[in-house]
Amino acid sequence: MLHQYKLNGYNIVLDTCSGGVHSVDEVAYDMIEMFMDKSKEEIIEALLKKYKDRDDVTREDLELCYEDITELKESGQLFTPDTYEDMAGTFKERSGDVIKALCLHVAHTCNLNCSYCFAAQGKYHGERAVMSFDVGKRALDFLVENSGKRTNLEVDFFGGEPLMNWQVVKDLVAYARSIEKEAHKNFRFTLTTNGMLIDDDVIEFANKEMSNVVLSLDGRKEINDRLRVDYAGRGSYDTIVPKFKKLVEARGGKNYYMRGTFTHANPDFTNDVFHMADLGFTELSMEPVVGAPDDPATLTAEDIEIVKEQYEILAKDMLRREKEGKPITFYHYMLDLKGGPCIYKRISGCGVGTEYMAVTPWGDLYPCHQFVGDEKYRLGDIWKGVTNTELRDNFRGCNAYARKECQDCWAKLYCSGGCAANGYHASGDIRGVYKPGCELFKKRIECAIMMRVAESEM
Repeated sequence: MLHQYKLNGYNIVLDTCSGGVHSVDEVAYDMIEMFMDKSKEEIIEALLKKYKDRDDVTREDLELCYEDITELKESGQLFTPDTYEDMAGTFKERSGDVIKALCLHVAHTCNLNCSYCFAAQGKYHGERAVMSFDVGKRALDFLVENSGKRTNLEVDFFGGEPLMNWQVVKDLVAYARSIEKEAHKNFRFTLTTNGMLIDDDVIEFANKEMSNVVLSLDGRKEINDRLRVDYAGRGSYDTIVPKFKKLVEARGGKNYYMRGTFTHANPDFTNDVFHMADLGFTELSMEPVVGAPDDPATLTAEDIEIVKEQYEILAKDMLRREKEGKPITFYHYMLDLKGGPCIYKRISGCGVGTEYMAVTPWGDLYPCHQFVGDEKYRLGDIWKGVTNTELRDNFRGCNAYARKECQDCWAKLYCSGGCAANGYHASGDIRGVYKPGCELFKKRIECAIMMRVAESEM
């Protein structure tokens, strides 16, 4: 399967199943487009006619180009057949019931009142609560007990706002460190915070123990303070930006992400990315809001087109910054074309509901944080384990080939079939498709590939 597109002056041909990326001239681009549907002579005659005013396009040139394309096809770098469908699902089957990561909801409460919050201001449509040390300790034991031979385990401290239960976070990290050696495990912790309660203690402990810290900021003050407000309606920007600067500086500018959400209010989100870069933050992520069609924050069809243009603007500006020696990282453009995930991982996806689960303050297990509070997606608990095995098996079947809409999509081996939670919230089915998300994902991949091409020529 091929995908051809033109971006930033490059003619790019992506061979989906081999992963081959080819940057070609216009003549080769046109020939590749016709290669499988027309004979050699038909292609040459068509291109001689199209480029009749160009002295550098001769029959001999076209015949050599045809030979080059034929060689690429025969070597498995172009027109590679899709032979992976029979492998879909086997990676998760081989992994069995091993769990490698937990998202600990240490606080189902929050000190901000963001209107677009998928977690209903941290309550997840339930009661406000915080996780006790005993529940968190049992969650860590559960992870160790169900991790099989895996050595590296991941734990995300999540909310709501986890800093509202900070002492328990610290105590759980200390407990995990105390059992690592005997259990032959290595814990990697991540903290996601809105920043309101960051102080010197948080900075010191997070920089010592957290492999990554995710900091929530939506960009420009007027954009951030439009929706990220406290219960009195006051914006959070002036409080959190100085705290974020201090934390990031103490981390040496590494192992963090400024993570924002853009909505109908700012489809021109690149201005927010650039604003954060101007503040000195270089590890950046901006996510499109996922909301109900009647939600005023939800992106409209017109917004989607603006956003796609913005992704191109961002990619070009990032290349400029790189040339000037002032690079920034954008999470969705982090694409390794040479040493990326193996084909099994690219087919099977993120491991939601199988090797990755979320734990509520009461110890209930859910497939991921976006399903928490929806009782029909409760998998079990940290004492009895996964009791809803049928649900787990349903998630195990999520892969790049599980959705009929994905069968002929060139991007399926990059998204692995997409986000099960987004599919569910858009269609009511974890194997459904969130179409606006697909559009934006494909544009991001096009931009990321273009950047790798441009970087190879720098």
